[in-house]
Formats: sequence, structure tokens, C-alpha cells
Amino acid sequence: MAKITVKDTEVTVLSINDENYISLTDMIKAKDGEFFISDWLRNRNTLEYIGIWEQVYNPNFNYGEFAIIKTQ
Repeated sequence: MAKITVKDTEVTVLSINDENYISLTDMIKAKDGEFFISDWLRNRNTLEYIGIWEQVYNPNFNYGEFAIIKTQ
């Protein structure tokens, strides 16, 4: 994992199969701290998006565990 600095904030960059991914979590923590992340994850649309993304890109996606998270 590499790090880049954006406006005095270290952001993780992960390279997988010649594709680079930046950590949105690192960027948000620098702006609003943990509160914003937990608030964002409470949004039903966010949770649906994450679930769909995981189903498409994560071969080890745990459908049962995700169903429990969605109902809480």
C-alpha cells in the first residue's frame, strides 16, 4: 500500500491488477472524523450500493451476514 498526501492528509492508495484505488475513508476522517462515516453508513441508499458492489466484485461476499446488517 502506498500513501499520497492531499492537502496535508495522508490517503492510502491500493493497487490491484494495475488499477489504483484511493481510500475514501482516509479522506473523510480528515474532514469530519468518524462521525461522518458512521452517519453515511446509516443511509439506506449507501448500504444498498455497498451490497450491490460487494455482490459484483467480492467472490467471498457473505449474503447472510449482509442480510442481518440490512435489517438492523
